[in-house]
Amino acid sequence: MYYLYQQEIKNRLDYRIGYVKLFAPPEQDIKIIAHDFEVIVEKIRNGKAHELSEGDTLYLGAAPKAATSRDRRKQPFSAELAKPRAFAFKNSYMTYVLNNYIIPGKNTYEPIIKGTAEESFEDYVVSKIDAYCDWSVTDLCNTFHIEYQKKPKSLEAMLAYRMLGIKGNHAEEFEKANVVVKTIRIEKNNKIKENMSFPTFRFKELVEEDWEDSTFGNYLRETRFLFVVYKFDQQDELRLKGCQFWNIPYDDLEGNVKAVWERTQRVLREGLQIEKKNGKNYNNFPKSSENPVCHVRPHAQNAKDTYELPDGRQYPKQCFWLNNSYILSQLDKNFIEN
Repeated sequence: MYYLYQQEIKNRLDYRIGYVKLFAPPEQDIKIIAHDFEVIVEKIRNGKAHELSEGDTLYLGAAPKAATSRDRRKQPFSAELAKPRAFAFKNSYMTYVLNNYIIPGKNTYEPIIKGTAEESFEDYVVSKIDAYCDWSVTDLCNTFHIEYQKKPKSLEAMLAYRMLGIKGNHAEEFEKANVVVKTIRIEKNNKIKENMSFPTFRFKELVEEDWEDSTFGNYLRETRFLFVVYKFDQQDELRLKGCQFWNIPYDDLEGNVKAVWERTQRVLREGLQIEKKNGKNYNNFPKSSENPVCHVRPHAQNAKDTYELPDGRQYPKQCFWLNNSYILSQLDKNFIEN
């Protein structure tokens, strides 16, 4: 049953119900849901209920369930208090169900698993991409009939989908699970040049948020990433090294990321300090040199691509970035050593 949420309607009984339909997860989803259940239970058994995150799993999540975001309760295998949680299908899964099973006429995405698979979904994805390990980007483009010379935007991500047997740039399972594909390039010196960007934030909205329910915090809590890793060889040929699933560790999120978010909010509330030098803007947002995990930097198309600051000034759009050194530290060491 899907209803239209309207903030101005105070009584939930007055919400208008839009769609009602009996639904049971298809067999291929049941296997992933069962694996998600085991992941959640295993984390609780390990005394890490306080570290549970919807980014841990694909379709089934351990969703917070409390009157306020600060509520905590005892957990069975640790003295540390944890948020009350309940099993729930993830928002991304239910959105996919709505758009592809409930509303008629919606386009569906190709599945990665066309039939059945013995291994878990994540193991299946890794094995499919690992089959092309050490292939050059040029060879991959030739194999999948992509014009390398024109270098399409997000070429390396496009190649990842082709390796998974997907003709477009969306996969059914990734849409259901809120899996975001991020490609990473490792230089010959085993360093990463690029930091990892995220969607821009609106200054006036961020100052009104609480960290526990913040847009950026929730994005990292709820998103599982597929890192597809490429590396330049000694001849400057870019080659596929493999892939890994990743979600941000609890301590990093609630430590360094939270600190950067809170400082960003404080800077905006106190009034962003802007200094012009040689025609370039400098500000007092958190820098990459000041935090080992993340920082704030521009993410605008040009100087006119702006959002309004709380004090009414216009300023180029910004976003949170994960530091390149931090991303490198999170990668499987085999990607770096090979």
